[in-house]
Amino acid sequence: MEYRTKFKPEGCLFKTTENQRYISSVQGLKEAMESGRILEARVSLCTGDHDLIVDFPWGKGMIPREEGALGIREGITRDIALISRVNKPVCFKVIRLKEEKNGAVTAWLSRRAAQEEFAVERLSQLKPGDVIEAKVTHLEQFGAFVDVGCGVASMIPIDAISVSRISHPSDRFVLGQMIRTIVKAKDGTRLYLTHKELLGTWEENIESFHVGETVSGIVRSVESYGIFVEIAPNLAGLAELRSDVFPGQNVSVYIKALIPEKMKVKLVIVDTCEDGSESRGFTYFTDADHISTWSYSPKCCRREIISVFE
Repeated sequence: MEYRTKFKPEGCLFKTTENQRYISSVQGLKEAMESGRILEARVSLCTGDHDLIVDFPWGKGMIPREEGALGIREGITRDIALISRVNKPVCFKVIRLKEEKNGAVTAWLSRRAAQEEFAVERLSQLKPGDVIEAKVTHLEQFGAFVDVGCGVASMIPIDAISVSRISHPSDRFVLGQMIRTIVKAKDGTRLYLTHKELLGTWEENIESFHVGETVSGIVRSVESYGIFVEIAPNLAGLAELRSDVFPGQNVSVYIKALIPEKMKVKLVIVDTCEDGSESRGFTYFTDADHISTWSYSPKCCRREIISVFE
């Protein structure tokens, strides 16, 4: 599908051979302007007036403040959205090429125009349940901010990142990481996203584990009745209390029992690691472009964890 190559998160096009060919000369930018092509280049400066200066191999380009992002002109988007672009690639469309008196050429560019095209041709077509590509751009205690295309931002709340509870999005993601996410709902061009449904059901996760095995895990919480240990991003079990264990710690655990009808994994902590935990890689259990419903629970379990996308 054309949108997969046309509307990528910012930074994905910058180093491609095609993009570099267009931005390497004035003639290349002229061709891009005539065809309406979206390009990327790196921002070297944000002026005091919040105009963005873009570097080209042959000279400079200018993105005026009001062309810097959707919502700037209307006062909806704050100027920090422009300041934070310095030293990073941004997308744009070429608006005009102006030859100065000294013979130099200034390229006038619009990031807003690229985002408007993305909103019309891609965002407006999305519906709940659609699976889209995104790039992790910022991590806060409450969730992960992602670029869903052309620098347009959305957020995945922390409780929608995985079934296994985490204390911070950095427990699952790293900055710059390309991920897949699901459109949970829409409000105009604003997306509400979720991620946990892509990390597999209880049964899909449990297939990798067997009673009697000792495996690695990460302590996610210490409660009065036991210790929750994550052994996969969508799978955690309960171990008996130990005084030398704390959240975020790496541990090795013995799998004592697997109980599908209760969605329970009983564990025994065998040993601890002093180094703490690191963000783990994860596996997506589907490559579908759309999901209508998702049930985490085994059919034999009375408790139901389900997501319905309408």
